[in-house]
Amino acid sequence: MTFEPLAATRLDYLHCRHGNSKLLFRGPKRRADGNHIAVLGGTETYGKFTETPWPEMLEQLAAGPTLNLAQMNAGLDVFLNDGAVQDICRHARVTVIEMSGAENLSNRYYAVHPRRNDRFLRASTLLRSAFPEIDFTEYNFTRHLLAGLRATSPERFADVVAELKTAWAARMKKLIGRIGGRVLLLWLSDHAPDAPVDDPLRHGNGLFIDAAMIDSLRPLVSGVVEIVADADERKRGMDLMVFDEMDAPAATEMLGPVVHKRAAREVAEALRAL
Repeated sequence: MTFEPLAATRLDYLHCRHGNSKLLFRGPKRRADGNHIAVLGGTETYGKFTETPWPEMLEQLAAGPTLNLAQMNAGLDVFLNDGAVQDICRHARVTVIEMSGAENLSNRYYAVHPRRNDRFLRASTLLRSAFPEIDFTEYNFTRHLLAGLRATSPERFADVVAELKTAWAARMKKLIGRIGGRVLLLWLSDHAPDAPVDDPLRHGNGLFIDAAMIDSLRPLVSGVVEIVADADERKRGMDLMVFDEMDAPAATEMLGPVVHKRAAREVAEALRAL
C-alpha cells in the first residue's frame, strides 16, 4: 500500500473532561444535556490520525450533541471502572458501544491497568502455573504477552483465549446492564466477526470476538451495526489521515476517514430506526 499523509504533523485532539471522570476525552467538548448521544470504544472510535472521527460526523446526522468517550486501546475495564462515564451513558438518548477486542481486560490469567487497558500489569498464579517457563517481567503490553503465550504453547494458549472470551461476554453484559436504556453495539473492523484471518493478534479490531458472542448480547440491546471495511476504503482513507513519518506504521493499522464516514451514516440510520 502506498500513500501520502495529509500533512507531516500531529492532530490536536482537543482533549477535555466530562463530569467527575479522571479520563481525558477527545473533543470538542459537548454538554451531556439528556438529548446527547454517548459513544464508547477504543482507538478506532477515538479517531487516531483521523481529523473528524465518526462520532463527530454522527452529531451532524443525528441532530444532537455526541460525546466521544472512547479511549485509546480501551478494553471494557476502563468504562466499568468509571462511574462518571456510566452516568453520562445512563442519561443519554442512546449509547453506542464499539465492540473492542477481548485482550485488554483483566481476567483469571492476568491483570491490566485499570485505565490504560493495553498495559499488562501482572500474571496470576493460574497463568504462572500454566506457563512456568515464561518470565513475565519481559512483557508490558497485552498483545505482546499473548504472542509469547501462543509461541510457547498453542494448546495452553487456547485455554487463555477461552477465558478471555468468557470474561468479555460477562463484562459486556455487566456494562450494558449498568448503562440501561437504549444501547447500540457497533462492530468496526476490517473483517467480519467469524471471518478467517492470517494472524488474529496482528489483525484489526475485535480480537477473539465471534458472531456467537455478539448474538448472545442481541436480546440486551436495541440493535447491532456491523461495519466491515474493505481494502479500497482503507486505501482511500490513508490519503486523508494526519500523521508524521514516525507514525506511518501505526497509521496503516487504522481504518481511516472513509470508513468513519460510512460508520457515521450507518449508525445514524440505525438511530432513526429506533
